[in-house]
Amino acid sequence: MANASAKRIAGQNDATIKTLRLGMILPTILSLLLRLIFRRSSLPPSKSSLALYIATFMPSFFLSNYLVRIGSPRRDPTTGTLMTYGEDLSQQGITEWCFDIIYITWACQIGSGAFGEWVWWFYLVIPLYAVYKLWSSLISPMLLGRGAAPASAEDTPTESVSKRQDKLRKRQERGDPRVQARSVRK
Repeated sequence: MANASAKRIAGQNDATIKTLRLGMILPTILSLLLRLIFRRSSLPPSKSSLALYIATFMPSFFLSNYLVRIGSPRRDPTTGTLMTYGEDLSQQGITEWCFDIIYITWACQIGSGAFGEWVWWFYLVIPLYAVYKLWSSLISPMLLGRGAAPASAEDTPTESVSKRQDKLRKRQERGDPRVQARSVRK
């Protein structure tokens, strides 16, 4: 079973790596084509537009190469059997954030070609999200002391009742003959 899982992850990683490699070329070509079709006056791009494009392309390029490096399955050169499947590229956390940055970069590249340079303002989503994650997971709990104690006595649960006990209580309240109230002798 473990071998089947490794093969499945390796296949998913191969498909994702192909998409990453295609994605490093395709947004650039689409951006130039869209500029040619819709915004001929913006050709050739201004120096500031080109500098912005290069400045955002570099993180995308490095993150893409990082994901390709960690996710590439390694196979035996002679037999072609799977040796290691690499890291799972569909996992949450840092890998997911790398993909988010890459996808936002691609969207901004294509959008700037079609609609103009104002689309690059959407790139600010990345640092804003980073600040939000820092605030919600690190800064806010330290400053506000969340998780230390409940705010009031009303927030604390008084009694834990299982689903079965709750169901039996409701039946008893309806007068269901299957449930009989028994008094406990001490």
